Amino acid sequence: MSLKTNLISKSTRIKVGLTIGDPSGIGPVIVLKAINKLSGLADFVVIGDSWVLSRIPEIRNQKPEARFVDSNNVNHKKFSFGIIKAEYGRASIEYLDKALELLSNKEIDCLVTAPISKEAIAGAGFKYGGHTEYFLKKTGSAGVVMMLLNDKLKFSLVTRHIPLNKVSRALNKAGLRENILITYKSLVDFFGIKKPRIVLCGVNPHASDHGIIGNEELLILKPALKKIKRSIDGQIDGPFSSDVAILEASRGKYDCVIAMYHDQALIPLKLTGFDSGVNLTLGLPFVRTSPLHGTAFDIAKSPQLADPSSLIAAIKLAVKCASQLKRA
Repeated sequence: MSLKTNLISKSTRIKVGLTIGDPSGIGPVIVLKAINKLSGLADFVVIGDSWVLSRIPEIRNQKPEARFVDSNNVNHKKFSFGIIKAEYGRASIEYLDKALELLSNKEIDCLVTAPISKEAIAGAGFKYGGHTEYFLKKTGSAGVVMMLLNDKLKFSLVTRHIPLNKVSRALNKAGLRENILITYKSLVDFFGIKKPRIVLCGVNPHASDHGIIGNEELLILKPALKKIKRSIDGQIDGPFSSDVAILEASRGKYDCVIAMYHDQALIPLKLTGFDSGVNLTLGLPFVRTSPLHGTAFDIAKSPQLADPSSLIAAIKLAVKCASQLKRA
């Protein structure tokens, strides 16, 4: 399979940039599988190492309809899929740097990122907690929000990858207000929802039962919500017990749930539709999505086991959001 850069003729289709993530993970194979399945949906620009992509035996003889931007940054000697290396962590960050350049030059309309390894990028000396933190710093955005969604639910996370025992200390009225306002604006801009309906989860069981089980709801969540209600044209309710808030959202009463911590969102998302799960970063100057899974080093040497479903969902969502922005 030749992966030399082939220019795509001018078209009105959305131009989707795809980074292959950690070159030793399942990113390369799911990227190629996804664009083969989605031929005609968009103009694809794949950012990575062409030699690594050529090592995937299952699709070596296929010709993906895409332009390939070759970073040529992986040492061919001793390369193997399924290995965590600082070298590969550095390579995955370089793909992101190139993607930002393409976005800045308007060569792509949106970005979909395959999984990177936090361990590998840390070994390479980078201090980012993940893609979200990387893009926050590189774009100089005032604030970003991790939205996790599938075909049935949307969640915005107030805290992300922090230990559970630090969640309460990380909550504050200003941060909560920023999260809700970014979420509200993105529901309007990306999804075309004119008057978003948002519900806030409590952090404690039963949303604290009026302060009997914790006091975060009384001291932080309710005061922040009261102030926000005066500044948005939409519905925002809560804080409710998280089981009630999520149940009502799943029944269609709300467009988005504000979750206080990571697993408050991830558990219901994976139970209701893992294959359609997507990570959407809100607050950036461009649309960025990713699949709702990691590098899967354990199966990276067996490309036939790599399921591109979540990446396919991420690509479709990126195209949808970028198209909505162009229509606005």
